[in-house]
Amino acid sequence: METTLRGVGVSHGVAIGEVRHMGTAVLEPPAKQIPAEEAGREQGRARQAVEAVAADLIARGNLAGGEAQHVLEAQAMMAQDPELMADVERRIAVGSTAERAVYDAFAAYRALLANAGEYLAGRVADLDDVRNRIVARLLGVPMPGVPDSDEPYVLIARDLAPADTALLDPTLVLGFVTEEGGPTSHSAILARALGVPAVVALPGAGELAEGTVIAVDGSTGEIFVRPTDEKRAEMESAAAARKAALAASSGPGATSDGHKVPLLANVGGPGDVPAAVEAGAEGVGLFRTEFLFLDDSKHAPSEEKQVAAYRAVLEAFPEGRVVVRVLDAGADKPLDFLTPADEPNPALGVRGLRSLLDHPDVLRTQLTSLAKAAEGLPVYLEVMAPMVADRIDAKAFADACREAGLEAKFGAMVEIPSAALRARSILQEVEFLSLGTNDLAQYTFAADRQVGAVSRLQDPWQPALLDLVAMSAEAARAEGKSCGVCGEAAADPLLACVLTGLGVTSLSMGAASIPYVRATLAKYTLAQCERAASAARSAESAEEARVAAQAVLSGE
Repeated sequence: METTLRGVGVSHGVAIGEVRHMGTAVLEPPAKQIPAEEAGREQGRARQAVEAVAADLIARGNLAGGEAQHVLEAQAMMAQDPELMADVERRIAVGSTAERAVYDAFAAYRALLANAGEYLAGRVADLDDVRNRIVARLLGVPMPGVPDSDEPYVLIARDLAPADTALLDPTLVLGFVTEEGGPTSHSAILARALGVPAVVALPGAGELAEGTVIAVDGSTGEIFVRPTDEKRAEMESAAAARKAALAASSGPGATSDGHKVPLLANVGGPGDVPAAVEAGAEGVGLFRTEFLFLDDSKHAPSEEKQVAAYRAVLEAFPEGRVVVRVLDAGADKPLDFLTPADEPNPALGVRGLRSLLDHPDVLRTQLTSLAKAAEGLPVYLEVMAPMVADRIDAKAFADACREAGLEAKFGAMVEIPSAALRARSILQEVEFLSLGTNDLAQYTFAADRQVGAVSRLQDPWQPALLDLVAMSAEAARAEGKSCGVCGEAAADPLLACVLTGLGVTSLSMGAASIPYVRATLAKYTLAQCERAASAARSAESAEEARVAAQAVLSGE
């Protein structure tokens, strides 16, 4: 008998296949004592296991490339954290086995993260994965991970660690469903990059029996358990129609009546550029520069290294627009040379622009590097600051850009509600706004973007979030300036139409989403998008907003 479940759709497409469950997590090692003379040997085992796991994560990242590589390199750094290793060795010195010391040290660090604010709490799943891999190696048991299968399947997991998601084989893994996670979690972002249909935050997903046939709609978040022949045919027909629409769609982003909406790509470094170019991106709406700084958490990269990396991206979009976000460090991306180690709540502390203004030499070097990278290139370079709170922040950033001799447009990200509320004031200092809807939702609703239990509040369809988007877009229009969206909200084709109707002037997303958004925008006029936006803002919940917008665009 067919039954229907609903989670949060985070990656477009339809997958129909048998359920396969993720390998189980490592069991808790026994708490037995070792003789003092064995401590040195056990400490050596622990160090070897840590280095092996870090090397494996880096190798997986090199194979995956792009956004996945940056995520996995960050996990490798987590495995090699010197304070964690020192704690492991201390525990072994007083009698713990290597595996038990690793388990207990990670448990203590896990508790610190869980209570250290929204961003760091969101890294708990990554930390658990690193712990499991180290303990598995020490115990000599198989790594937890993607099941072996010769036949295509739908993967079910409590959550997916980046190391697993990064190397999913799309020819075997038709799609995946998780109990935890949210629309802006690492796994969701990587799923979109892979083009694998995915649904997250589905309570009870782990109870789906192995081998059960399910149909996954990564757009709506619906899961059909034991779908009827009619349902399968309906979903396959819809998927085929969507594929045909994508193939027929090309060129710049625009509504059916010719209103231009440039479709840009979010990239994390040169490795993401080929996919963006292939998808027809009209430029880059969010160039995350953190990847350069995560290689060495203790020292900033040299100007020469920065210039080379920036130029590689700028050269790929001649005559195109490339929007660079300066280093967004702090919270879940701590850097020893930049961010405080003892903040009680890093997500609400010195992060983003605040860190850079405290270390003007780091900001100056990055801005100078960008200026040199753009020399002689016919690219439209724009540079923006993360976590701008008010006009004082915006002015400080614009002044720094001018002092560095940067010939580019200066902008501010709207990720804090105060920036949306005072957008017109901020635009007295900068030339454009870019809405980071992931963080804007997180700070608006006090809802950690990694926690599935609050995924309702992370939903970018929330009317309160749409109100903040509208306020920002209206302020930009009044000042004759632009206001784009570079958060994951732009990757939702239906929501892209609503954002256009709210007055947003460009949309930036992962490369895999660009064809979907382009094809959907081309079906509707600007007036239809505006009516859908009005209907969505008048709703009382995210789900009602989505249904209301769909009804308007469907002509119901």
